[in-house]
Amino acid sequence: MAKPIVQQAARRKQHRQGSRLPKGSNGGIQLLLVQTVEHLGSQGDVVEVKPGYAKNYLIPQGLATIATEHHRRMVDKHRARLAEIQKARLAGLKLLAADLARQSVTIEANANDEGHLYGSVGAPEIVAALKRNNIALTPDQIRLEGPLKELGLYTVRIHLASEIDAEVKVWVVPSVGEGVPGQAG
Repeated sequence: MAKPIVQQAARRKQHRQGSRLPKGSNGGIQLLLVQTVEHLGSQGDVVEVKPGYAKNYLIPQGLATIATEHHRRMVDKHRARLAEIQKARLAGLKLLAADLARQSVTIEANANDEGHLYGSVGAPEIVAALKRNNIALTPDQIRLEGPLKELGLYTVRIHLASEIDAEVKVWVVPSVGEGVPGQAG
């Protein structure tokens, strides 16, 4: 007789848990995404997922919560704060782009008589030259159409954000210790 009572208690518990999670129009669970989940939605979206996905992954991982009006207001407030931070970041990047446009960096490289380099100048060398001017960038922000293989002046595009690019002048000059062959020194 104890077995049916245990089964009834389990069914009641399951019914209580299921009734706490709001059902969607397709029979799934409606959740509010706290963070962006790839292939599901962005932060603040109300999505409908299968109960197992909600109970076993999204809610325990803190990626989603029950779609209540209180939670929606909290996510909206958080999203507004993130928008302010992003706006300030973009303003800072625009100032950096204006500063970069005024910059000119010089990179020394070994070259032959015709001005062809014995190697090439790439993004890491440009980043190192900018670092000497107190500008910190990463090599993946440098947009080169190919390595620089000759002496001369180049205009290099730098990608700062999705809509913010800058250009910097890069001088590739022969190494100082390198004498031109044929000259007495």
